[in-house]
Formats: sequence, structure tokens, C-alpha cells
Amino acid sequence: MMSRRASIAFALRLALTLGLPLSLAPVSAQEASPSVTDPAAYTPVVVPSGATLPFRIVDGVKVFHLVAEPVDHEFAPGLKAACWGYNGRTPGPVIEAVEGDRVRIYVSNKLPEPTSVHWHGILLPNGMDGIAGLNQKSIEPGETYRYEFTLKQHGTFMYHPHFDEMVQIGLGMAGLFVIHPREPENPKVDRDFAFMIAEWKVPAGTSRPDPAEMTEFNTLTINSKCFPGTAPLVAKQGDRVRLRIGNLSVMDHHPIHLHGYNFKVTGTDGGEIPPAGQWPETTVLVPVGSTRDVQFVADAPGDWALHCHMVHHLMNQMGHGLPNLIGIPDDAVQQFDEKMRHLLPGYMTMGHQGMGGMAEMGMRVPSNSIPMVGGEGPYGYIDMGGMFTILKVRENLTTYEDPGWYEIPAGTQARPATPDEIKRDGIPVPTNAAPTP
Repeated sequence: MMSRRASIAFALRLALTLGLPLSLAPVSAQEASPSVTDPAAYTPVVVPSGATLPFRIVDGVKVFHLVAEPVDHEFAPGLKAACWGYNGRTPGPVIEAVEGDRVRIYVSNKLPEPTSVHWHGILLPNGMDGIAGLNQKSIEPGETYRYEFTLKQHGTFMYHPHFDEMVQIGLGMAGLFVIHPREPENPKVDRDFAFMIAEWKVPAGTSRPDPAEMTEFNTLTINSKCFPGTAPLVAKQGDRVRLRIGNLSVMDHHPIHLHGYNFKVTGTDGGEIPPAGQWPETTVLVPVGSTRDVQFVADAPGDWALHCHMVHHLMNQMGHGLPNLIGIPDDAVQQFDEKMRHLLPGYMTMGHQGMGGMAEMGMRVPSNSIPMVGGEGPYGYIDMGGMFTILKVRENLTTYEDPGWYEIPAGTQARPATPDEIKRDGIPVPTNAAPTP
């Protein structure tokens, strides 16, 4: 005869397998298992520039409410757009729960067309999968649907529509669904960051993303923000850090590169990778429709860049159909500019000597646009934009607020070489910049 503990364990496994509630009798919040309902049992996720979705517990079930609706969104100072999202934001708020939880998610539709919600990567009954026309009727404008299932796994997952996907996902309707393990993690992470990466086409001077675009994306985002609008990731020296990265871009995979560290790839939306199978990287490729988890110990203080390594994804609203002017002789440019100024006073050709520094010239033409805009750094202008942010690691932090710029210790920073150093080491000295061909 089984012991009471063995009987409970068997019942839990059976309930999870069949997708049943963990208790057939109503369970109050006070009576529910702390490992299932108490956030103190795990490290809550941090959502830079975003939020988590609040919930309440009703008879032992975690109850959430998603609202699909139009959203006025700012990608970065100087660029606002009319998007679609959930609960007033894009991406939608992160849904956070624990393996074994019974969740009930209400979805209200305030869009001008039908929608549905698919719980990407989550194991659940077929009728809860959210494919309009296949598993359920569409959620019509003004309707509220109820989804309910028991969480059988842990990891980083996503949610998004499966109705008019090109338009609805392309306008910002996506979010992360984080499920913490039922048993405490060992080692436990101290900072658990969650962000969605995405790509958009927002023609300069317009305020509506083009969801039909397939190649010319000009706004690349982390949690729907592009640098300098992205929030930094702040950690104390010695913290164990996890990055949960979801990618619901329209077309592109994104190689996310972290400076100053190597990390281990510890999970996908298919589940946790066993320790023996984890591999070290400094860049993790996040394919379209996938998530990746990476972990590292923040043992190197500093301001470290975190960005997509597709270099065209480090620009803001740069058009890709421009002629290549690099290498045109200066005198030819001067003659051309003089002729053009008869038609356009103040005209100046740019880019023939490279494009560095152009962002600092305030290229905000037309209004509501940020072509090539970067941000001010402690040593000058950071001319990157797009899918770029900064990991800020500091000693002795008392809060996780932005600590400002890192003060680099003396003797540990690149600087101009002195003439004596150059002579001593036999370095040929250029007399000037390379001549224009």
C-alpha cells in the first residue's frame, strides 16, 4: 500500500499527464502549495522596457486577462507609431507562472478584426491551441474567450495570434510566457531578464508599421524599443544572470552577441538543455519562432554591449536602397554640390568618406523619424541604433536602478599612442588619413 506522500506524488503526476487541475476540490490561495503560487520560490523575471501580466488566484487557479487592442507606441525618442498589442503595450506583458500551475487566461478582443491566441511551445489540450478555424472559432471584436490548462513543463515560451498572422504579429502582437520549474533551481539565478526581439518596417515620416514588408526592415527592436530607447540590463558583480530571448520577427534570425562574457546556452522553447549538452558561446542565434535561454555569472564589471550581429540591424530607419558613394573624389563631390545648391539651397552630399558621424548631424527629416540616430555615450556619440542595449555590471550595488556610466579604472582603457611608444615598437607612422581614391 502506498504511503500518503507517494499517493500525492502519483496523483500529481497523473493530473499533469491528463491536463487536470491539481486538486479536484477548490483550493484557496492560502491553501495552495507555496512552490506553485509563491513568487518567493523563484526569481521573478525582469522585463526591460516592459511588464509582467498581473494575476489573481481563484479557487487555486491563476487567472490572467489579456486584451488585444491598438497601441500607441514609442520605439525611441523621436519615433512613435500606431501598433497593435496587448494590454496597452507591445510586446504584450510577460505571463509568468510555475510548472504545475492551473492557469485560466481570458482574452478580450478590442481590435477591428477577429483574433485568437496560440500558446507557442506549450503542451496543452488540442482545443486550447488557439488556431482560428482549426481548434476554435475566431474571437470576434468585442468578444472575450477563456483558455484554461495545466502547465506541464518549464522554460521560455511565447504567445501570439493565429489569425491574420502577417498583420497582427507584424504590428506587434506577441509576448513571452515564462514557466518556472516546480522544484527550485540549483544554482538559482539572481537576475532573470526576458525580452522579445523583432523587426519592423516604419517608413520615415509615417506612423504605421508596414506588416506586408518581407526584406527592407528598418526598425529593429528589443522589447519593441530600439537604441537609444532600450533600457539597460543591470546586474551586481557575482550575480548569476539568465537572458530569455524570444524571436517572432517576420523573416530574420538574429545572432545576439554579448561583449565581455561567454555564456552557456541552457534552454530552448523545446525545454531545458541538460548540463552535459550545454555549449559555450558569445553569440546565440535565435531563429524565427524560437526562444533561447543563456546563463553566465556577471564577474566582469563594466558597460558591455548586447546586440544583434547583423550589422544592418544596428541602424535606425536607414534606407537600404541608397547608392554607394564611398570613394568618390572630394573635388567631384564639391562640383556636384555646387550645382545641386542651385536647386536645393544648403544641399550637401554625405557618405563618400564613410558614414560614421552622420547620425550626430541630426538627420531627422521628415518628422517622426530617427534615420541613423544613435545615443550619447560617456566618451562620445554611440553611432549604433536598432537591436542594441547595454549590460551594466557593478560592484556593491544596493539597487538595480541604472547606475550611470562605468568609470573605467586608470590604466585599463585604450588611449592615443605616444610618439615614443610608436617609435619604440617600430610602428610605421601615417602622416595623415588615407587619401580619397
